[in-house]
Amino acid sequence: MKPTLLVLAAGMGSRYGALKQMDGVGPCNEAILDYSIYDAKGAGFGKIVFVIRQDFAENFKKINNQERFGLPVEYVFQSVDKVPEGYNAVQTRQKPWGTAHAVLMAKDVIKEPFAVINADDFYGRQAYEVMSAYLQTCANKHGAYSMVAYRLKNTLSDFGTVSRGICDQTSDGYLQTITERTSIGKTPSGAAFTDKEGNTHPLDLQTLVSMNFFGFTTDFFDYCEQGFKEFLANEAATDSKAEYFIPLIVNNLIANKQAEVKVLSSNAVWFGVTYKEDKPEVVNKIKELINKGFYPENLWN
Repeated sequence: MKPTLLVLAAGMGSRYGALKQMDGVGPCNEAILDYSIYDAKGAGFGKIVFVIRQDFAENFKKINNQERFGLPVEYVFQSVDKVPEGYNAVQTRQKPWGTAHAVLMAKDVIKEPFAVINADDFYGRQAYEVMSAYLQTCANKHGAYSMVAYRLKNTLSDFGTVSRGICDQTSDGYLQTITERTSIGKTPSGAAFTDKEGNTHPLDLQTLVSMNFFGFTTDFFDYCEQGFKEFLANEAATDSKAEYFIPLIVNNLIANKQAEVKVLSSNAVWFGVTYKEDKPEVVNKIKELINKGFYPENLWN
């Protein structure tokens, strides 16, 4: 059974200043997600599911569709009002509920092991290969999760802070904990994150971080749904800006021994566009990969 690729593309792009999930970085105006799907298709993924917002759905579907990619494509929608029956959406909230809520939107259309990626992150071909190979061993399993980790030093921006999941793993390569840090920036001595009280804490540049490239079996949707109800009753009830992140669920499942998360080894290189100023470097890196023969000049010709 071929795994599915779930692409989170409903972000607001507030720091970028545009819909970066559709912004061209390739020579024929390809977006980063085009290269992700090209790599995923080559690695054996059999279907693409996009999580998008209704307000740009028409334009998104014109560009990102089955005809373009040569794979089955489905679309699901993330919005603030998509909450379980009996729960009220926070009226003042404007941004989506977060990555775990985005994953939950795909519950009714994914019936096989699947990988989750961000639309605006370039993960590298080998990352898709190791993830696909692992997911294809998980068809009849529960709680057999996985993730591709990267070194913090390779995931920072020169133009501002970033959000990353800080990872600890066991000696045999399974995730122990993952802690979401939302304000990580470069410092003269390396890197540091700022907590909610404004205090800074240094981070080793070799630290393993999650770039939201996870692999899941379909039982994750049930855990996700139950966790969202708890989130709405607790964190969201007191903080209108609280976000429901994938690491929150993953940590709880690991702690309760309901799932194991294999940290997959990969030499793939990550890059992405958090800020508009990041784009020229991404364009140059894509050009380098084309010149080295990793990608054709016109990706979908």
